[in-house]
Amino acid sequence: MSFFISIYIKFFFIMTPFFVVSMFLSMTSGLQDLHRKKIALKVTLAIIITSLILLFFGQYIFDLFGITLDAFKIGAGSILFLTAVDLMQKDVNEKVDCETDISKHAIVPLAIPITVGPGTIGALLVMGGEMNTFKLISIGSLALLCAILSVGVMLYLSSSIKKIVGSTGLLVMSKITALILSALSAQLIFSGIKSFLGL
Repeated sequence: MSFFISIYIKFFFIMTPFFVVSMFLSMTSGLQDLHRKKIALKVTLAIIITSLILLFFGQYIFDLFGITLDAFKIGAGSILFLTAVDLMQKDVNEKVDCETDISKHAIVPLAIPITVGPGTIGALLVMGGEMNTFKLISIGSLALLCAILSVGVMLYLSSSIKKIVGSTGLLVMSKITALILSALSAQLIFSGIKSFLGL
């Protein structure tokens, strides 16, 4: 039970749930509640599929294509930076002209790499390598699913969070999120380059 709880807590916080909710609210601002919930379900499903694939086959996929975690950090950091620039420039309280423009961001970047980022991927790869018995794999997988579903519930109820925060609060949250996101993207890129060059 203690192993389950420790794994659950680890993956819940490594997916930065509050940051993800902030990004989700910012990127889906102006959408109707029903459509936002549909996107939340889509994001959650994408996170589940991606995480389970990485947990069981991540190391094989990286080895197959010759991808290193450092290369992923650089690529993910670049995507995050572009997302941060877009978020900083747009008015999060304006109405969305085309809801499909938001829907296409459900997998990238909301699911990957904002939620399932390098830190989460690294932890999944390590945990996948350490779980060498059926019992450990079962408990670890269940804990991971519970952590993802917890984040999914937060996304699904994000409309209620938005009502509490308000339009002004959402605007402030959006700009702060963009700044944090740009800093995180820079850190990912620098970390990837540093590790790649062995500095």
